[in-house]
Amino acid sequence: MKIAQIVCTYPPYAGGIGNSAKQFTELLEKSHEVTNFHPESIKPLIKVGHGAFIPALYKKLSKFDAIFLHYPFFGTAEIIWLFKRFHPQRKLIIYYHMDVLGLKPLTRLLSLPSLLIRPWLLKQADQIVCSSLDYIKNSQIKDIYNKYPDKFKEIPFGVDTKVFCPNHPHDQNLKTILFVGGLDQAHYFKGVDNLIRACAKLASHNWQLIIGGEGNLKEGYQALAEELKIGEKTFFPGKLSSHKLVEAFQSASVLVLPSINSNEAFGIVLVEALSCGTPVIASNLPGVRSVFENRKQGFVIEPNNVNDLAEKLEIILQDNDLREMMRLRARELAEEKYDLEITEKSLNQLFN
Repeated sequence: MKIAQIVCTYPPYAGGIGNSAKQFTELLEKSHEVTNFHPESIKPLIKVGHGAFIPALYKKLSKFDAIFLHYPFFGTAEIIWLFKRFHPQRKLIIYYHMDVLGLKPLTRLLSLPSLLIRPWLLKQADQIVCSSLDYIKNSQIKDIYNKYPDKFKEIPFGVDTKVFCPNHPHDQNLKTILFVGGLDQAHYFKGVDNLIRACAKLASHNWQLIIGGEGNLKEGYQALAEELKIGEKTFFPGKLSSHKLVEAFQSASVLVLPSINSNEAFGIVLVEALSCGTPVIASNLPGVRSVFENRKQGFVIEPNNVNDLAEKLEIILQDNDLREMMRLRARELAEEKYDLEITEKSLNQLFN
C-alpha cells in the first residue's frame, strides 16, 4: 500500500510528533511504501511556527492509497479534510497526538480554520489512533470519542528494547536526575523550571541534574539554576546523540517529566527510560499517567507542584532498595507493553 504520512515536524528537529512519525515510517516501510510530507519536504505557501499551509499537497495525495495525518498540523489539516471530501474512497487515518494550548496570537489565528473543521475531519477519518485512550477521554475531542468510540484505537509509542536496555554503571555516592526534551518555546509546557526549583529544595546533597536538549529557553533555565545556587550541580549537555541518549538513560537514577498541562499527552522519553530500567517521575496528566503504574515503576506528581516533585525525588534518591525494585519493574513493563514488535503489528493492522 502507498501511504502518505503528513506531519508538522520531522527529525532532525527534536520533538515527540516528528520522532514518532519517523518511528512509524521505519516500521511501516517493512510492508508498505511510505512517503513523508512536512514543511521541510514540500514548500509551504505560509508557515508560522509548526503550522503551515501547503496547497501543493492536495494534488500529490491522489497518488496514494492511504493518508496518515499526524494531528495537530494547523494549515494542512484543512487540505486533508478537503481532499477526503472529494476522494472518500481514500483511506484516512489520523494520529491524534494532543490538544494544543497556549498558542501565540499569530499561531492562534492560523489554527482557527483547523479547529473549526476538526469535528468534520475526525468524522471523515476511517480510524483515529492515539497513544492513550485515557488522554482522549479527557481531551478536547472527548465528545467525538463518546459518539464514535469504535473509531478510536490505542497504539502506544514503542521502543527498541534491544537498544534501550539496562546497563547501570551507577555511582551510589552521586545520584543523577535526568530530563530530556525540547527547551524551546514550543515545549514551554515541559515544566523544566519546576524541576530546577524542586532540585533546589532537596535536603540531600549527593545529586546532579542533567537537562538534555536545546532551544531558546535554555539560557533562562541556566540563569534560574544559578539564581537558586545549584548552577554547579546542574548541567546542560545540549541535544544528545542517539548513543549518548541511551547512555544518559542507563546512568540516570531517575528520569523526570514534570509537564504542566495537556500539551503533554504521553512522553516517549518515559518509555525509553523504562526500557533502560530507569525509574520515572511524571505529572498526573491524562495519557502521561497511564504510561506506567504509580509507585511501581516510579511516581506520578501533581502538575505544577514543586514541593510534591521535591518530595518524590528525595524518596527515590535516598531509598536504594525502592529504586532497585522500580528498575526491575520498569524493564518488565517496557518488554511487555512497548516493544517495537508490538507497535509494528498494531500499525500494520491499520493499513492491512
